[in-house]
Amino acid sequence: MASKNRSSFRVSALPVTVFAHLVAIAVITLVLVWLLHFQGGLAFKSDIKTKIFNIHPLLMVIGFILIAGEAIMSYKTFPGPRNTQKFIHLILHFIALLAGIVGIYAVFKFHHELGIPDMYTLHSWIGMSTICLFAIQWIFGCFSFWWPGAETGTRARLAPWHIFFGIVIFFMAILSAMTGLVEKFVFLSLQRSQEALIVNFTGLLILLFAIAVGLSVILP
Repeated sequence: MASKNRSSFRVSALPVTVFAHLVAIAVITLVLVWLLHFQGGLAFKSDIKTKIFNIHPLLMVIGFILIAGEAIMSYKTFPGPRNTQKFIHLILHFIALLAGIVGIYAVFKFHHELGIPDMYTLHSWIGMSTICLFAIQWIFGCFSFWWPGAETGTRARLAPWHIFFGIVIFFMAILSAMTGLVEKFVFLSLQRSQEALIVNFTGLLILLFAIAVGLSVILP
């Protein structure tokens, strides 16, 4: 009877992952409205240097955080054999890593063209640490769990640590995004209140997305 009562309180990961996807759509919408409508668009080369900078939040939020979150949830959202799920997990993380690298390149290019110093804020320190740890985690995971792959017993011992550090790095990315949005809010709140509200709501939705992703990992 006790086990039956406990099972009745179990929550499936399905509604949580659906909620995460809905939040992700809202984040994408707000980021695009912010960058295309309020910030004037995107460009790798432009006399309007803000367009170069805009590539950074676009790729770090949509390309890095959201796709990395999808990769973490892939074992719960993609049906099929374990190896297929593992491959999707690996590829999505690789896409997120590429997006993160290009996003960081964009902000360095923006700083260089305006003569702004690099790596002087808490946001930049956390962000650079996150992308470096993310790359190490991806390489470690690729060679330990995919190709050529460690022995079964070794993989079983490594898996909990891989999951733990993956979640830590993901929430480091969330913290980096939050500190970056706070920097933008402090600047925008003095100029355009409507745009500042969009930035605030984007941050709140990113946090909700992260919570949903973390919850999906521990649910059946």
